[in-house]
Amino acid sequence: MAVRKVAAMGNPILYRIAEHVADPTDPKIARLVGDMKDTLIDIGGSGIAAPQIYESLRVVVYRFSARLDDNVEELDDPWVTLVNPVLTPVGDEMVSGWERCLSIPGLHGKVPRHKSLTMTYQDLSRTEITVEASGALATLLQHECDHLDGILYPMQMPDISKLEFNTEPGHLAQDIADGVKVWPVLRDLVDAWPARELWFKG
Repeated sequence: MAVRKVAAMGNPILYRIAEHVADPTDPKIARLVGDMKDTLIDIGGSGIAAPQIYESLRVVVYRFSARLDDNVEELDDPWVTLVNPVLTPVGDEMVSGWERCLSIPGLHGKVPRHKSLTMTYQDLSRTEITVEASGALATLLQHECDHLDGILYPMQMPDISKLEFNTEPGHLAQDIADGVKVWPVLRDLVDAWPARELWFKG
């Protein structure tokens, strides 16, 4: 297994529709998943899609933890591998939340997402699995699966003024001050922001 370079916004591979995986049991897919995990561990990320490491295949790896949601208990094995995932929104309700991306370092933005969804995918043994997700997990799944269709989160943003640097999280800080729930990893940006008090003056 190996730590792989992450493609940055602007690289053509991030805008392609990734290819269906014909055989999830192929050892090449297991090696790819191992590299994706190693890359996430090295970076400290929560989720990654294969196109982000220059493999245009419909594979996603994530680890859902308390870094994303205070209500989640840490698991002995938090890793989940999705092969050929298909997302289906449940209802029309949307929620807007703040997101970051390994392919867009140094920035975060506010993105509308479906509140609830159903997902069908295959694991590495080719077993087909269906799950229901809502809240933070639904957001994570939509973000990562967008990568499989050549979509980066700024392309989903209706208000580009809510795209800001991690070092100047003004709108994010305002949302937190207004009581909006955000991922713990994003709250850390505001807690570390030296200019946070200036945002709220006058």
